Amino acid sequence: MTIDKETVEKVAHLARLELTEAEVEDTMKDMSKILDFMAKLNEVDTTGVEPLVYMTTGANVLREDVVKQQITHDEALKNAPKHDEDYFLVAKVIEK
Repeated sequence: MTIDKETVEKVAHLARLELTEAEVEDTMKDMSKILDFMAKLNEVDTTGVEPLVYMTTGANVLREDVVKQQITHDEALKNAPKHDEDYFLVAKVIEK
């Protein structure tokens, strides 16, 4: 599969990236290398190979989830730069 300029620009748009022409060219090369590598992996015979879920056989040691300090709703809002009576106010980052 070949990567063209339109594909790179679409991915950049989805990732909210602004790329220069030079960066678009470099990204086209990089993405092509990635796809070539994936195609090479598809050539490997994996017959009889069990899927790998974890890299080690060790188990995770998890601690109890214990509340150590609680603050009230008002205390949480007191340190917020912007808030109303009930919520933190943040800038809108997603347009519809």
